[in-house]
Amino acid sequence: MMIVMKSTATAEETAAVVERVNRAGARAHVSPGEELTVIGAIGNRERIARLRLEGLPGVDSVVPILKPYKLASSELRHGRASVFEIAGRRVGGPNFALIAGPCTVESREQTLTAAYAVKDAGATMFRGGAYKPRSSPYAFQGLGRAGLRLLAEAKAQTGLPIVTEVLDAREIEHVAEVADVIQIGARNMQNYSLLTEVGLSGIPVLIKRGLSATLDELLLSAEYVLKEGNHAVMLCERGIRTFETAYRFTLDLTAIPVLKQLTHLPVIVDPSHAAGRRELVTPLSLAAAAAGADGIIVEAHPAPDDAICDGPQALPTDGLDEYVAQVQQAAAVAGKALSAVG
Repeated sequence: MMIVMKSTATAEETAAVVERVNRAGARAHVSPGEELTVIGAIGNRERIARLRLEGLPGVDSVVPILKPYKLASSELRHGRASVFEIAGRRVGGPNFALIAGPCTVESREQTLTAAYAVKDAGATMFRGGAYKPRSSPYAFQGLGRAGLRLLAEAKAQTGLPIVTEVLDAREIEHVAEVADVIQIGARNMQNYSLLTEVGLSGIPVLIKRGLSATLDELLLSAEYVLKEGNHAVMLCERGIRTFETAYRFTLDLTAIPVLKQLTHLPVIVDPSHAAGRRELVTPLSLAAAAAGADGIIVEAHPAPDDAICDGPQALPTDGLDEYVAQVQQAAAVAGKALSAVG
């Protein structure tokens, strides 16, 4: 249920509605806006309906949210996009986030070289994997906590916010000491216990769409984080599995405008994992930016041909500034400006 408050509603009137919803055993999620405040009431629909909220002071209207994902639905915010800050960088709305860095943290030299290149290019955040989910149990699984220490050093030296993946709820505490954004990879998109724990951490979350997941399934995964009170959630389209074999995955560009209709959450695109080939990354990035994506997360490595994993899809950090400039121009077509390091 969505409760729309009048533009003249006072803070006391809003608090009274929230208290009444909570007393009924439901959860009240307040979404303040410049003109209107919207309260999402999540719980037993019949019990909430019996509250007769329409007659309370300050209440303008009560509207049912028909989607199974209540908090992620665009209906919750009356069609307004969510905008939030990550270490001083704004994400969502007119802001375009460019997240770049290597697939995995390999060494101190590689990590710091990449981090400084990302900063100098004017990107928003630095990505790097300390834990890597691999199809083969014999493949490189990441440096683990040693990798987290290298990311912490890169953050301290460059001031870049860190985006890194967590695979196991037991590692959230350690990842949280370094990460400004916790990434949930495609293989864990439906790991609901992990999503719940990440939601409880309060740290912004980037959820990648599963290899064969529908958009509804992606939004329901986001709901697991949102219901724990963590409102800083980004969705990531990273390519889905189709019958095509000419490239790694099929980047679903249609998902960008459709998600913009379905949800208020920012939509990020990962062209690297979709393409699997370096020469495809830039055109896919430009297409995603022009289509209205709220950001891009791209792989960049000082020496891609020597990378431990995913080298063929990584951009060389030498020349990253030119890539960023091109993406900026494409994002401007959609009315967005790069949210970069100050």
